[in-house]
Amino acid sequence: MLKLLDKVSVWVLLVLAIMLGIAPLGSQPHLVEKLGMLAEANLSRPIDIFDLFLHSIFSILLLLKLVRMVMLNKHDTNI
Repeated sequence: MLKLLDKVSVWVLLVLAIMLGIAPLGSQPHLVEKLGMLAEANLSRPIDIFDLFLHSIFSILLLLKLVRMVMLNKHDTNI
């Protein structure tokens, strides 16, 4: 799984994270709406939980990729 993450470009993840993070363009982004519901403890319906997961998956993958890049870079400099 991590090797697959290593193969994906940071730029691709960044574009996908931005696109899904701001969707839909006409109103309040779903990611902001669902995070607000999570903060208010109103995130209980399965469709809302799935929607939060869907709109945040590429942001999470981007974060994991950046953390992994930093960790691998630190590991390479210590050898």
